[in-house]
Amino acid sequence: MTELLKVSNASKMFYDGPIWRRQTTVAVDNISFSIADDRPSITGVVGESGSGKTTLALLLLGYAQPSKGQVVYRGQDLADMSKQERFEFRRVVQPIFQDPFAAFNPFYLVDHVLQVPIKRFNLASTEAEAEELIVEALQLVGLRPAETLGRFPHQLSGGQRQRIMVARALLCRPQLIIADEPVSMVDASLRATILASLQTLNRDLGISIVYITHDLTTAHQVCDNIIVMYGGQVVEAGAVGRVIRDPQHPYTQLLVSSIPLMDRSQRWENQETTEPTEQNGRVSVGCKFAPRCPHAEDRCWTSPPPLYQTESTRAVACVLQDNSPVLEGHDVTSVFL
Repeated sequence: MTELLKVSNASKMFYDGPIWRRQTTVAVDNISFSIADDRPSITGVVGESGSGKTTLALLLLGYAQPSKGQVVYRGQDLADMSKQERFEFRRVVQPIFQDPFAAFNPFYLVDHVLQVPIKRFNLASTEAEAEELIVEALQLVGLRPAETLGRFPHQLSGGQRQRIMVARALLCRPQLIIADEPVSMVDASLRATILASLQTLNRDLGISIVYITHDLTTAHQVCDNIIVMYGGQVVEAGAVGRVIRDPQHPYTQLLVSSIPLMDRSQRWENQETTEPTEQNGRVSVGCKFAPRCPHAEDRCWTSPPPLYQTESTRAVACVLQDNSPVLEGHDVTSVFL
């Protein structure tokens, strides 16, 4: 497999306070996986708030540098790129962020956000060609140019603004899109439309997508592979269908069990939490999920578990799976479809 983007044992730490009592927060902890160059895919990264998903997105985009490890694009470390090489990387790897309104200047028409990448990356030689590219990109994401162009951001809905950002990314002819919670701030009725646009880009244009979300339902709907994060670490990874339908890590089981059921006979106030409370004050230097885990053993508190390959398309970081072989190097790419 040729690799478009590879994360090798990447960690990211943030520091707070004076040096003599500095506090360290590990946002991303020893993560390794790859995005194939010759096999376009949609890889989901899921987890609750604070699990390190957005920090991982910043590392993938080169907006932040790992404290340890590497992020490598086509064999070259992002930290060692020249100005021209980074310029090309910025075109090929495009972001879509959570809040579409923050990406717009309220004093400019929405046309401006589409014209900038065309000029910056010299994608058109004439104004007519540039206009044609913009119209084509808008149509690909389900927008009508006549109803979109010539308006200010506040005159469009959140779903329209987010689809414009998808169109902007598409204008750059990317090979990889990092989509960080792209549908969390739009109405439920528009989520399917935006996610369908991303699937179309993947299927018809061969664009790989890293889809970062806290929503397991949409991840199951659109992704090929999934990475479940907790406390900055990968706790489970593999083919999305296997992970969601039969979760093996206690944290993934907790996430899946929290998905609301369409059953009016079940009332939330009668349900009991499955998380123990008596251990929440205990500090773990081993598994980060141990204070919340109903299956925690003594060894869970003292040493972090390795990633076990429990199936050909599954890796789990839990001692309950210690009868399976250890996945060398923590690289979960080998369990992806």
